[in-house]
Amino acid sequence: MPSETAPQERVWMAFPPERSSIGHTDQETHEARAAWAAVAHAVLRFEPVTMVVDPPDMEAARRYLSADIELVAAPLDDAWMRDIGPTFVIDDGGRLGGVDWVFNGWGQQDWATWGKDSAVGAEVVRLAGAGLVDSSLVNEGGGIQVDGLGTVLVTETVQLDKYRNPALSKADVEAELRRTIGATHVIWLPRGLTRDSEALGTRGHVDIVAAIPSPGVLLVHSQRNPYHPDFQITTDIISLLATTHDAEGRSWDIVEVPAPEILRDEEGWVDYSYINHLVVNGGVIACSFDDPADSEAQRILEQAYPGREVVMVDARPIFARGGGIHCITQHQPAV
Repeated sequence: MPSETAPQERVWMAFPPERSSIGHTDQETHEARAAWAAVAHAVLRFEPVTMVVDPPDMEAARRYLSADIELVAAPLDDAWMRDIGPTFVIDDGGRLGGVDWVFNGWGQQDWATWGKDSAVGAEVVRLAGAGLVDSSLVNEGGGIQVDGLGTVLVTETVQLDKYRNPALSKADVEAELRRTIGATHVIWLPRGLTRDSEALGTRGHVDIVAAIPSPGVLLVHSQRNPYHPDFQITTDIISLLATTHDAEGRSWDIVEVPAPEILRDEEGWVDYSYINHLVVNGGVIACSFDDPADSEAQRILEQAYPGREVVMVDARPIFARGGGIHCITQHQPAV
């Protein structure tokens, strides 16, 4: 699996369907679709976007999306393309492949449906003209972060979740990650953030906690307010990562990315995070929260991704539904 900073062919997304967990009312659905569309149009400034649309929503999708965004039809339950779509890889011969993980609604969550979403990965592989790499591992794209050199970050609460892979050991997971995405060095984080570990979360996706912008460098979410439960969680994660190294033996240069100053919304502690950004050709599509920390996060991302334009998009409507910009996108590397 190449680094997310490698050249890309396009970005895949999914259009929020009617009456999904993303929106139970017309107003909620509209808010979601407008937020997804804002991300799609930000990406379109840098590279092509293909949007998977539930067939009954094709006309609605065109009202929200520019004619420059390609629409393809496939049945959908939800619209978190990072998780329901494939993970793209490139083999030694330079050929594109797509790993089709087993998707079971983030560990059989009682609020989720996944009969349609579980087929999206293989369909996107077909549409992309890639080779299918089948996997029996229950996993999601948001549950892994790679450096393109063999390092992968995962969390024990996702890959070892008893509702995902109850019979697998760490060694079993590591062997499958090596076979599918070429991971030679797996770093296990104990868990994810508080909100993401609650009822409507993923049980701990790593793509809201840490990212690898370049070899040997880690961007890590840092909650600086001691009243937020993520203060201790991120302190512990940063301390753990400081004891680890990448696949080539380098100790990490850890760059702490502060959490926004807002701590709570009407549902409880927020997991707002600038880590959940999307790297594109010549740019970075980053989350904003109308927060004083937005400008500091933008500066950090500009330094971490030199030569790329950092475009901030309001991610509050996306986080209100359980994820961020990285969660609703899936990049396809160029070959």
